[in-house]
Amino acid sequence: MMRIPDTELFINPEGRVYHLGIRKQDLADIVLLVGDQDRVDVFKGLFDEIEMEHRTREFHTLTGLYRSKRFTALSTGIGTDNIDIAVNELDALANIDFDTRKPAAVHRSLTLFRLGTCGAIQPDISVGSMILSHKAIGLDNVLNWYADRDKVCDLEMEQAFLSQVHWSSHLHDPYISSASPKLIRLFEDCTVKGLTLSSAGFYGPQGRKVRAGLAMPAMLEEFEAFRFKDWRITNFEMESSALFGLASILGHEAGTLCVAMGNRYHKNNAVDHASLVRKMCELALDRLSL
Repeated sequence: MMRIPDTELFINPEGRVYHLGIRKQDLADIVLLVGDQDRVDVFKGLFDEIEMEHRTREFHTLTGLYRSKRFTALSTGIGTDNIDIAVNELDALANIDFDTRKPAAVHRSLTLFRLGTCGAIQPDISVGSMILSHKAIGLDNVLNWYADRDKVCDLEMEQAFLSQVHWSSHLHDPYISSASPKLIRLFEDCTVKGLTLSSAGFYGPQGRKVRAGLAMPAMLEEFEAFRFKDWRITNFEMESSALFGLASILGHEAGTLCVAMGNRYHKNNAVDHASLVRKMCELALDRLSL
């Protein structure tokens, strides 16, 4: 393969990728992705040993040991646009020779596991539930920019989604990507099976009306009513669709576990966010360290 130009992948003289600001030796094989920079601090109290910590922009990275297994915790900020940056730079750290600027001879597969918060949309999913996203419906457009999009997406479910939802003509095509079966098996016995909506924003794109009107006023009701085989849409968040799709294209294992901080059907929210997030992080570490 030809050398990757400097304009396509920025590497500083210290061997740090441009946005994440970390080096190859800083990266563990298992990466815990969180949105909030401060959520990385939760792992300071959970890791048995800390090797490295780095902050740049919204990206806060912590690498350490838990039960003798090495983990990296990384904040990505909000949205699939940031996931596009994070996954591509994590893959570059794992699979690009920084001296030759060519793909490494041996592929390194990472486990990219997102730990987030979400809003449930089904009436029977209670606040505080742990939802494991088996698939994600991308309302964000990121994966549509990649050539192999159709190879890693559930095209049959995409058609079913468009046939049941009054999709605005002003919006781009949704896509449906899948989590790693290996990670699903690891968590499916203790979580709600999730078909997750990954939206491009928090307010209008998730059907929240504050002052501005909505292009699809009935979207919440239509999403709640969607059915395809044994699937139903369970929750809203903002990152998983691009995470699953890019990981599949690049040869990594990806998954998402979210705690439901609210229920959009009942319009109620959790009170103690911190304890629910810590419980989720502890569950992830326990299962991923087996």
